[in-house]
Order: sequence, then structure tokens, then C-alpha cells
Amino acid sequence: MKYKLHPFMRRLARGFTLVELLVVIMIIGLLTGIVAPRLLGQISKSEATTARAQMDALDKALLAYRTDTGHYPSTAQGLKALTAQPSGENRWRGPYLRGELPLDPWGSAYQFRSPGNNGQDFELLSWGKDRAPGGSGDDADLVF
Repeated sequence: MKYKLHPFMRRLARGFTLVELLVVIMIIGLLTGIVAPRLLGQISKSEATTARAQMDALDKALLAYRTDTGHYPSTAQGLKALTAQPSGENRWRGPYLRGELPLDPWGSAYQFRSPGNNGQDFELLSWGKDRAPGGSGDDADLVF
């Protein structure tokens, strides 16, 4: 017994033509061209948001350090004073952070100065994506 296929089913059984495949590939390429820049923009925003959140956590740890010792760590002691007791610091009650000091989202250590510029008690910053002072856009420094 021989079955007769509907014309639509016969066309599906043959496969796709080269033109149809090229049209589908072109549509996928256009969609990628539209979506990819937006997605990459969101990634860079999330890195900056992560850096700000980490800097906020470091700020809270520095405030706890100051509450216990009466002063912020010196620039020479750096942020390491939050995880390991500096020599001669008898009132230290840390560690003030769990684990090791975090790196910024771009893999660099956060910069710490005490006292900071412009009369601040301290300055905490990340050099940003370019890992160098200055810059704009994604390369801009984040200062807390």
C-alpha cells in the first residue's frame, strides 16, 4: 500500500533551500548585532555595581576598625589591617572581613589612603577596567 503525501509534507521532506538558510542566518546575525551591545553594556554596569558594593563593605569594615582602635589604618598598614592584626595595635578586635581582601571586578586590589584627599579621613578607590588612574566611561576610577 502506497501513501500519498500532502504537498506541504512533501516540501518539508525535501529540506530547506540555500536561500532559506541564508535568510535565517541573516536574521540571526541581525538579532545578535542588536542584542549583543545592550548585553555588554549591562555587564559593564554590573561590574561597577559590584565594585561599589564591595567598597561599601570595606567602608563598613573600616568603620568597625576605627570604632575598636580609635583611628583608621594608616596608608602603610592598608586594607590588610582589616584581616590581620597590625603590629603594636593592642585594641584590634578583628578580623573585620571574612576571608581574604576582595579584588575589584577587574582583578586589581582596591587602593587605600589614610588620610584621604580633600580632608577626608580615608580614600578608597578602584582604578576601573583600565587598571590605571584616570579614564572615562568603563575605564573611570570609582572613588568611595
